[in-house]
Amino acid sequence: MQVYITAIEEGFLYGLLALGVYISLRILDIPDLTTEGSFGFGSAVAAVVASQGFSFLSFLAAFAAGVLAGVVTGLLQTKLKVHPVLAGIITMSGLYSINLMVRGSSNLNFNDNSVFTRLFKALGVSGADKKIVGLIVGAIICIIVLVLVIIFFRTHLGLCIRATGDNPDMVKASSVNVDFSLIFGLALANGLIALSGALISHYLGLSDQSFSNGTLIYGLAAVIIGEAIFGKRSVALGFTSAVVGSVVYKIIMAFVIDVSLFGKNSENLMKLTCAIIVAATLVIPEIKNRIKNSKVKKEAKKNA
Repeated sequence: MQVYITAIEEGFLYGLLALGVYISLRILDIPDLTTEGSFGFGSAVAAVVASQGFSFLSFLAAFAAGVLAGVVTGLLQTKLKVHPVLAGIITMSGLYSINLMVRGSSNLNFNDNSVFTRLFKALGVSGADKKIVGLIVGAIICIIVLVLVIIFFRTHLGLCIRATGDNPDMVKASSVNVDFSLIFGLALANGLIALSGALISHYLGLSDQSFSNGTLIYGLAAVIIGEAIFGKRSVALGFTSAVVGSVVYKIIMAFVIDVSLFGKNSENLMKLTCAIIVAATLVIPEIKNRIKNSKVKKEAKKNA
């Protein structure tokens, strides 16, 4: 049971990552590869700031770091006309070295200054109770950010960003600054991703260079799983489905390890499992559509 509680807790913490990926992938319609770099950047900055005793300020610093990464990617796309995929790769590659420089090493332990550690000490909880408290805190943070993001995308600027992703030519004809909308959207997306990296680092009490590995695939999997469950009906539901997809994905991974579907190598085959899950969530809806279309054709032939 503890395995699944931990999975749900991590699912909510990674939920902010899923929100950021949803913004770039579905709202802006851009395959932003900055994700892994900004996640690690947020983790590194949060660790350094928190290790100096500024635990809560580290979250704001991490968000600002992610925003900066998003701005760089946006400027490469809009001002230098670099292809979106290449722009993301350039920023991500640069951040790999920057993250090492920020930490001063490949990892940094700040467990004593972690928000979660301080919270557990203040509440006097230990053992299994830490998991319950962590789950509640993670869920509260994720839900608050989710509500704020949904509200933002109902404002004028949020609608401009949505319109930019749908039809930039029409938006430009309406005298809306497309470049600004695109840069702002990428900045917000990467800010949320970096904030997720900060939360994970606080949860674990350390920041490591390997934390960001596979985060892009995770975010894509969360978005795809959420859409497979809820569909694509509205932006608010899309953001909600991304968070739910993050939690469901973590539960599936915990199940794979718990029942040892791949034997003793279950933990070593996490990426293979992720690939299978993503493939399944993409293939199953397509199979359903084909079955539905074949039924419609058969009925049409009968009526004819």
